[in-house]
Amino acid sequence: MVATEWTQEKVSSRLVRYSDLRPCTTAFIDTHTPGSENKENFTIIGPGVAENPDQYVHINIPHGFNIGAARQPAGCINSQHSHDTAEVFVVHTGRWKFSLGETATDGDIELGPGDTISIPIHVFRGFTNVGDGPGFLFAVLGGDDPGQVTWAPYVFEDAKQHGLILLENGRLVDTSKGETVPSGENPMSPTTADDVMRLRRMTADEIIQCVVREAELDKTSTDVFGDDGLTSSAIVGAANDDEHMQAGKMAWPHGFHLRRWKLKPAYSTPWHRRDEAEVIMMHHGRLKYVWEGGELEMQAGDVLTAPIGLARQYVSGDDEAAIAYVVRGGNSPAGLSLTRASV
Repeated sequence: MVATEWTQEKVSSRLVRYSDLRPCTTAFIDTHTPGSENKENFTIIGPGVAENPDQYVHINIPHGFNIGAARQPAGCINSQHSHDTAEVFVVHTGRWKFSLGETATDGDIELGPGDTISIPIHVFRGFTNVGDGPGFLFAVLGGDDPGQVTWAPYVFEDAKQHGLILLENGRLVDTSKGETVPSGENPMSPTTADDVMRLRRMTADEIIQCVVREAELDKTSTDVFGDDGLTSSAIVGAANDDEHMQAGKMAWPHGFHLRRWKLKPAYSTPWHRRDEAEVIMMHHGRLKYVWEGGELEMQAGDVLTAPIGLARQYVSGDDEAAIAYVVRGGNSPAGLSLTRASV
């Protein structure tokens, strides 16, 4: 039976605690550039787009999407770049400014805890921690292989002045450590003006349509089990008639869908299962994941990928509501199946 296969040890290997996150401080070409040198990058599920081969991947199981994170001190900048797949950010802590365009001058917007932004593909974006202390945000990228980053032209020149060279294969060479370009490999050509012209430009007014504020989510929530214990709010993805869930504000295809859960204190969901990948990114409070073989308690900042098809319950803490952001694979959400613990 499925439940007997999922031991405490096996399921625990699918939980990444915030306190156990292993950062890379030299993941990208701009990490020696003044203003960007103190950022920490994390690959939580999947390889992500890191350019340093030493970046640690916590869970290397294909999900159809990648989950990463960034932690930056106040004032720290992530330079302008674009992606070939969807990129969605969920702010966990701090205040963040997202800037658009090749030189970060096409417009910007600020987000706070619980806010979400989906930046379309082939749009230059950068982000800065504009809060008073350290900030942390989750990032979800579409696809098992989200490809390479396209950097704004200025990023290459700044990086070269500070000892970093990006190769055509997407790997970094750090000349400040005595590294040299390997024989037979070539530096990546900097992004050209023609390359820039082929990318999409967006204004601050346009990017507003790609943002969902946490304060909006209670207005669009659905009572999942009909007992007012767990409400779910669609953020990214199509409607799901089986769960009476309307489409998220960002309903265009991403390769995944995203919702926010809010559980009342001391609430236990009915036993149920899902036949798609389900990843829980804890935002607030405490939440237990319970299956026949054991249980795990999650706290803010923890990430769990629940085994597909395994019967489960979620149980919130006694003293406060639990809030989590939930990522599932595919553009069309599937409904859950109510079940018994032993199924």
